[in-house]
Amino acid sequence: MVLNSLSASLTQAIKKVFKASIVDEKVVKELVRDLQRALLQADVNVKLVLELTKRVERRALEEEIPPGLTRREIVIKAVYDELVSLLGGDKPSSLTYPKGKVTTIMLVGIQGSGKTTSAAKLAYFLKKHGYKPGLVCADNFRPGAYHQLKQLAEQISVPFYGELGKDSVSLARDGVKKLKEQGADVVIVDTAGRHKNERDLIEEMKSISNAINPNEIMMVIDATIGQQAAFQASAFHEATKIGAIFLQSLTALLEVEELCQLLLQQGRR
Repeated sequence: MVLNSLSASLTQAIKKVFKASIVDEKVVKELVRDLQRALLQADVNVKLVLELTKRVERRALEEEIPPGLTRREIVIKAVYDELVSLLGGDKPSSLTYPKGKVTTIMLVGIQGSGKTTSAAKLAYFLKKHGYKPGLVCADNFRPGAYHQLKQLAEQISVPFYGELGKDSVSLARDGVKKLKEQGADVVIVDTAGRHKNERDLIEEMKSISNAINPNEIMMVIDATIGQQAAFQASAFHEATKIGAIFLQSLTALLEVEELCQLLLQQGRR
């Protein structure tokens, strides 16, 4: 897996800094080269990699060392901050929906991107934050989609709607209606996976959107596809206006963040 390889490469680069007897310019420049190599191999945009590593190098070499800290900690903190920034910033989730009215979310994405499991994860997240989510299976294309989402809905104890042998537009429209009647305040509609070049499925996606008029269309993307994500998102956005993106498979980068935090803590003992 690309992200597993990235995690291993970044971890090794950071550990080199932690183990170095003296953290000088040579160590910092070697770290920058290691970071660039790891990120480029993981298909991160070249411009983004150069900007990120320039900031790390500048902070590592030029930042004044506060009392009680060391150059080593400044370097690791710079890497940590830039990884946090790469993942969207160190701030609480802004995923909020108005209370007192029903919000409909339509999930779209290519086949194999993890939409069905993402639908359940999103429902679970919203439930933990005081919402009453419900799940609709509008995927009549992939065998087993109905059973998978139904089982996931049961596991997290949220209402579910789906029927076998029904067309996708009717499934979406009827599902939203029935879950609203059951008291759901956020209805998540899982649609069939499609590719940007599959014209019939793209047209089906438009038809579903027109039928349920969702408050938000959320695209699920597997983070391991790298820069292809931008092309996929652009193609889907042309068909139905994407309002949010749900990224799967960021575990490896999060592990590196945790490593940086751990090394900082160890350095202060």
